[in-house]
Amino acid sequence: MKTNMGNSDRLIRLMVMVVIVVLYWLGYLTGVWAMVLLIVAGIFFLTSLVGYCPLYTLLRIQTNRKKVKS
Repeated sequence: MKTNMGNSDRLIRLMVMVVIVVLYWLGYLTGVWAMVLLIVAGIFFLTSLVGYCPLYTLLRIQTNRKKVKS
């Protein structure tokens, strides 16, 4: 499995994940929306760690830089 996420993309996902978790922890997110957003935060966390997003593969998106061979 090749990485298809760049460092900035991974950092943005981690920041969004932290915001969602903090809002949940402070009690601003409750109910069904809280659970949905926590699942999204978990997905963001896992994809950021691995550097691979399956949705990007389906949409043929690649945010990492390809190394140019000289």
